[in-house]
Amino acid sequence: MTGPAAVDTGRLMEQLSMALGAYYGDFTAAAGREHLTASQAKTLTVLRRGPAAMRVLAETLACDASNMTGIIDRLEKRALVRREPSPGDRRVKNVVITPDGERAIDTIRAGMHTTLAGLAALDDGDRATLHALLDRVFAARPATG
Repeated sequence: MTGPAAVDTGRLMEQLSMALGAYYGDFTAAAGREHLTASQAKTLTVLRRGPAAMRVLAETLACDASNMTGIIDRLEKRALVRREPSPGDRRVKNVVITPDGERAIDTIRAGMHTTLAGLAALDDGDRATLHALLDRVFAARPATG
């Protein structure tokens, strides 16, 4: 593709890459201050939407199921999540975020100073527009961070 549309799309992709890199760095640093890895913090973020089976978590976070087990084991040791039987199938264990897990992710989000400062630079209308645009761009993909 040539012309202005190709340039605009390329620039947008570069800006998204830079923005996501900055966000991820901010998220990772804030998670680290809570003694969590980015993967552990992302897992807590996903679990905020509700309990999930290990298989679903692995798919959502695009990681191997065996890696997911280690992430959940470490979060469970810190009482940030718990495993409980699925109401629909007792053979399946759902992972549920605990109140301590909720507080941890709240602390991580509050500690994302670079991201918060950037968003604070936008007025309410701009934030609403950004939210709507991101929903449209990433509609087919579940949020993890």
